[in-house]
Amino acid sequence: MGKRIRVQRRGRGTSVFRASTHKRVAPVKYPSVSVTEKKGVVNGQVKNIIHDPGRGSPMVAVKLETGETYYSVVPEGVYEGQHTQIGDEAAVEIGNVLPIGKIPEGTMVCNIELSHGDGGKMVRASGAYATIISHTPDGTIIKLPSKRTRYVNDLCRATVGIISGAGRTEKPFLKAGTKFHLMKAKGHLYPRTRGRAMIAACHPYGSSNRGGRKVTTVSRNAPPGRKVGLIAARSAGNRTKRRRV
Repeated sequence: MGKRIRVQRRGRGTSVFRASTHKRVAPVKYPSVSVTEKKGVVNGQVKNIIHDPGRGSPMVAVKLETGETYYSVVPEGVYEGQHTQIGDEAAVEIGNVLPIGKIPEGTMVCNIELSHGDGGKMVRASGAYATIISHTPDGTIIKLPSKRTRYVNDLCRATVGIISGAGRTEKPFLKAGTKFHLMKAKGHLYPRTRGRAMIAACHPYGSSNRGGRKVTTVSRNAPPGRKVGLIAARSAGNRTKRRRV
C-alpha cells in the first residue's frame, strides 16, 4: 500500500504543517467605505510601524479621525507620526489612499483592490508596485509587477507609493535554520524533498519513474495520493513561441 505522501499528510492539518497564525498582528485591509469618505476625505495618523511574522514587508497601524484603526503595508518614505488621508479628495502623496480612478497616470501605487471594498488584494509584496497607465471608459489600465496590464474598476482603492523592503531578496539566508524559521512562520514545509528522490512507495514519481511512462499532468479531481505535478495543466510545459517565417 505504501505510506501516505506529503500532500495527504498536509491535508490532515497536523502541527507540522500548521502556520503560527496566533503570532500575527492583524490582516492588511483598508477600512470599510464610509459615508464620510465618499463625501470627501478622512484624515489619519501613522501610529506605529510593526513587524508581522511571515510578512516580507513592515506593517503600519493608521488611526483615523473617526476612531477606527486599520493596518496596511508600509510604502517607502512613510514614518511614525505622519498624517495621511483616505478618500476621493485625498492628496496624491505617498501613504495616502485614493480610488484608482482619481490617481494621475504614471503614478506608482500598491495594495490595489480587485473589487471595490475588498480591502486590497494585489501588489502587496516587499518592493512591489504597479503603474497607472491610462484611464478609459471601461476602467483604469495598470501595469503590474509581472509587466502584464489589466483593467481595474475606477472605484477600487490603492495606496500611493512603493512597498518598503525592496532589498529583502538581495540578502542571502546563509544558514538552513534561518530559512527554516521563515518557512515555519509562513506555514510552509522546509526542507522539501523532491518526489524523484523518494522510493516508489512514497511518491508517484518515486524511483525516478517519470517521463513517457508516467506523465506529470494530473486531473484536478485526482485523489490526494495521485494529485502531484502539473495539476489541471493546459499543456505539459512551457510552450515555445512559434516563429513567423
